[in-house]
Order: sequence, then structure tokens, then C-alpha cells
Amino acid sequence: MSTTATPPTGPREPARAGGSTAAHARQVRPEATVEPPAAGSQTSETTLNETAPTDDRVQNRSLVQLMLAMPAVGALIGAVVLATLFFAVAPAFRNVENIGTILYAAATIGIVAIFVALLMVGGEFDLSTGVVVTFAGLSAAHLSWNFGLNVWVGVLLSLVLCLAVGAFNGWLLQVTGLPSFLVTLGTFFVLQGVNLAVTRIVTGGVSSNTISDMDGWNSAQAVFASSFTIGRVQIQIVVVYWILLTLLLSYLLFHTRVGNWILATGGDAAAARAVGVPVTATKIGLFMGTGFGAWLVGMHLLFNFNNIQSGQGVGNEFIYIIAAVIGGCLLTGGYGSVVGASIGALIYGMTNLGISYAGWDVDWLKTFLGVMLLGATLVNMYVKKKADAR
Repeated sequence: MSTTATPPTGPREPARAGGSTAAHARQVRPEATVEPPAAGSQTSETTLNETAPTDDRVQNRSLVQLMLAMPAVGALIGAVVLATLFFAVAPAFRNVENIGTILYAAATIGIVAIFVALLMVGGEFDLSTGVVVTFAGLSAAHLSWNFGLNVWVGVLLSLVLCLAVGAFNGWLLQVTGLPSFLVTLGTFFVLQGVNLAVTRIVTGGVSSNTISDMDGWNSAQAVFASSFTIGRVQIQIVVVYWILLTLLLSYLLFHTRVGNWILATGGDAAAARAVGVPVTATKIGLFMGTGFGAWLVGMHLLFNFNNIQSGQGVGNEFIYIIAAVIGGCLLTGGYGSVVGASIGALIYGMTNLGISYAGWDVDWLKTFLGVMLLGATLVNMYVKKKADAR
């Protein structure tokens, strides 16, 4: 007679590895039960409201906080203070007719300074811009006069040469890995020698030949060196170019993909390259931009004064950099403002003429620029720290 075993009806005890009930107790834990809050209870909602993190990016900021976050705020304050000072101590500064003179002095610096500012935001700077301005005017004059070309042909060939100088600087920087300080310093000395030597070979002197009697002169002069009057103020066409380029480059920097590339390249080139930013092309393009700015100023000087001195422009590269730094650019890159660089150029124009109008010794101009450079650098660092903290 067979016997069938009946399975136990109670829960089976799991097998024990060590036979210890304490070990079994550690393995088996009761499930936690979560009871819903009682009706009418506000505990859950109150807790969420108290512990929810706040995002600084959506906090309302005062006008002062927004102003302090702008790279150009230091330059703007400095311009207002400086204008107030010269307005008080220099009677000629109050003359409305002198507004055009101040704007002209600012424009001839500002056109190059805004391109230098873009380059500095991209993490580099250019020490050759001063002599490239002279190189632009000399090349246009020499090519037109020596080969009997229409003036416009010389102007366009000069543009090609200036863009080529900028492209060479950017290319050599990327290929060799040398600092832009060394690359552009070398270009500075090369072009300074070329300006002097070629001018002596072509003209036998230190200035370009007059080309005002050649074909194309009148139309080129109208484009690069004409002027018009608004009330009692005479405005040079170069002032209009300066303002238009400032607006264009400012839009480019903050509202386009290229502007994002420039900011990313200046902030961290390796990280930018890792996410697909064309760092090499961006930097070459920025150097070509400084070449274009130098060409435009060089054309104005040529057609405004009819000739170019081969030794002029040396030292202006530092003024362009000073204007950019006063305007909020940092030498470390990734931070700056095109509008600020224009304001920095305006400060230079006001200082250059205001010291003379006030009857002060003009020998103190460079000292004043040096003090402004140091002060602007400290202000820019403070503003950037405040902006980063927010």
C-alpha cells in the first residue's frame, strides 16, 4: 500500500547557510509601509515648498545687477566721468563743433580696436596691427603708382595683402603652437622693415608718392575720406564706418553661431574643439578681421592725406589693445565686448583732445593711458567675478 506525503501547509523556512537565526533575521526585513497623509493635511505640500531649490538663473535682478554683469560697464562709467571732467575744466571741450573732432580721433582707433577686441575674446591678440595700417596704405600707393594701375586696383590688391597677413598670422599660430605674442611680434618687425625698405626703393624717400592725379582717385577718396555736416558738426565718413562695424560685430558676437565659436574658443580651445567648434578656422578668421580693420584705416589715411609715411603707425597696436581692455576684454580670452572697445576708443579720443583743450602738458597722455589700462584691468576682473558669482 503506497503512502503519499502531504506537503506542509505552513510557510517553509529557507535554507540556512550557517544555521544562524541571527543571519536569517538580517536577510529578511519587513516591508516599509507608507501611509497617505490624513485628509486636510498640508504637510507634504509645505515640505516641498520649503525644500525646493531655487535657480539663480530665474531670479529677478535689479538694474544695477544687470549693469554690473556687462563687460563694458567699466568703460561706460569711465567715459561719463572723463567727459564730465573735461567739460568742467576745458571750455573748448564744450564747443559743439569739437564733437566731430573727438569722434574722428576715436574712429581711427576704434575701427581696429573692435576687431582686436574680437580677437582677444577668442583668446589671442595682435601686435602687428599698427604697422599693417601703414602697410595697407603704402601697398595701395606703391602698386598703383609703380605699375600705373587704376587706384581701385591698388586698393583691392592692398586688401588681399592685408587679409593674407592676418591669415598667415593665424595659420602660423596654429601650426607651430607658438603664443600669438611671438608670432605677431615677428610679423611686426618684418612689416616694419618692408615698409621702410620698399618705400626707399620705390620712391627714394620715406613716404609714398602722391597718386591724387591717377584714375580712380576721386571715387576712392569719396568712399574712404569724404565728410558731411550735421548742424555745426562735421562728420568724417570713417566715423560712420566705425559705428556700423561696431553694431555689426556686436551682433555677430552675441547673436550668431560664429559668435558662440569665438566665445568657446577663447574660453577653452580644447573643450571647444572636442564639441566640434572649428577652432583653427575661427582663429584664422579673427586674425583676418584685424587685417581688414587695419586695411580700412590705412585706406582712409591714404586718401585723406594723399600719402603715407613709412614709419607711422608704430606703437598704435598698444593703443588698440588698451581700448579693447578698457572696454572689458581680458587677456585670458572668452570674455569681452565690442561696444566696450568702441567706448574705450572714445575715451582715448576724449583724452587725447581733452588734455590739449584743458591746457595740460600733452606729454602726460601716455602716462594717463597706462593708468587707465591698469585700472580697467582691475575693474574687468571684479566685474567678471561678480558676473560668475551670479
